[in-house]
Amino acid sequence: MKAKQLSCIISVLMLLFSCGAHKEQNKRIVIGFSLDSLVVERWQKDLENLSRAARDLEMDIIIKIANQNADTQIEQIRELAASGIDVLIVVPNDAKKLTDVIKYVKRKRIPVISYDRLVSNANVDVYISFDNEQVGSLMADTAIRARPKGTYIIVNGAVNDNNAFMIHKGFMEILEPAIARGDITLLGEIWPEEWSSEAIRPKFEALIAQNKKIDVVLCGNDMLAETVIAMLSENRILENTLVLGQDAEISACQRVAEHTQFATIYKPVQLLALKAAGFALMLARKEKIPAEFTISDGTYLVPYSKLTPIVVTSSNLSETVIRDGFHSAEEVYHNISK
Repeated sequence: MKAKQLSCIISVLMLLFSCGAHKEQNKRIVIGFSLDSLVVERWQKDLENLSRAARDLEMDIIIKIANQNADTQIEQIRELAASGIDVLIVVPNDAKKLTDVIKYVKRKRIPVISYDRLVSNANVDVYISFDNEQVGSLMADTAIRARPKGTYIIVNGAVNDNNAFMIHKGFMEILEPAIARGDITLLGEIWPEEWSSEAIRPKFEALIAQNKKIDVVLCGNDMLAETVIAMLSENRILENTLVLGQDAEISACQRVAEHTQFATIYKPVQLLALKAAGFALMLARKEKIPAEFTISDGTYLVPYSKLTPIVVTSSNLSETVIRDGFHSAEEVYHNISK
C-alpha cells in the first residue's frame, strides 16, 4: 500500500462502517480489548487508535493489560467475558496458553478477533494482522540488496509468538538461495523466550565475541534492534553493520535518520485498529466478515484479513511515517543538527 493512499482508505472504511452503525441498535456495543503489554511502543499506538475507532463507531471499549503474563491475561479475559462484552479483541501473550480460555469465550457465544497475533488452535472468528511473512521478506530483501554478500545474524522474536515464526519464514525465503550459493554466511540465530532486550543479550554477546565482522543483523522488532545497535556500538563494530527491525518506533525512525539503523518496517496500525473496530461492529451485529484469506491456527482454518507493511529507510521517511502522521518530522529528525 502506498502511504499517500492510507488517509483515503481510512475515510472510506469509516464511512462504510458508520453508515449502518445506528440501525437496529438498542444498546451500545461493548468491546473487550485484552492486550499482552505496553512494553513495546507500538502497542500504545494500537491502543489509542482502537479506542478512537471504537468511539467513532459509537461503541464502548473495556481495556485489560496483562503486563506480559499469560496467566494474568487468562484471568482478565474471563473477567471480560463475565462483564457482558459483545466482542473480544485479543493480542495474546502466549499463542498456545490462551487456547482454552478463548474456546471458553466462544462457548459463551462471544465473537473473538485475534489482533496482530494469532491464538493457536482456538478457531477465532477472524485474525487481523499485517502480512508477517512479507515483513520478514521485505526486511531480508532490503538487507540483501544493500549487502548481497557477507555475514548475517538473525535475532528472532519470542518463541511463544506465532508472528515470530512467520517473520522468520519470510527471512529464510529470501536468504536461503544466497546461503546455498555461498554468498551469505548465517553466523547464528537467537530465539528469546519473550520479547525482551535482556533475553537476547547473553547470546548476542557470545556471537559478537566469536565474530568481529558482522555485516547484517535482522531483528524481530525495533526494541531488539535498539539493543543490538547498542551492543555493536559498545564493541566498536556498528559502523560496518546494517541493523534492521520492524514497527517504525519513533526511536527507530530517529536511528534511521541518523544512519545507525539501516531500516525498519512500518505497519500503519491506524488502519489495523480501524478494521478491527469495524469487524467488531459487524460481528456484534452477526454480519459476515469480508476476509479475503484464511490461515491455519494449527487446527482450524480461520478468516485472515491481511494488511501490507512498508519498508522505511532514510530515503523515504518523509513519504511514509511522516506523511501519514505516524510521527512528526520534528520527532524523527530531533537528533539531527540543523
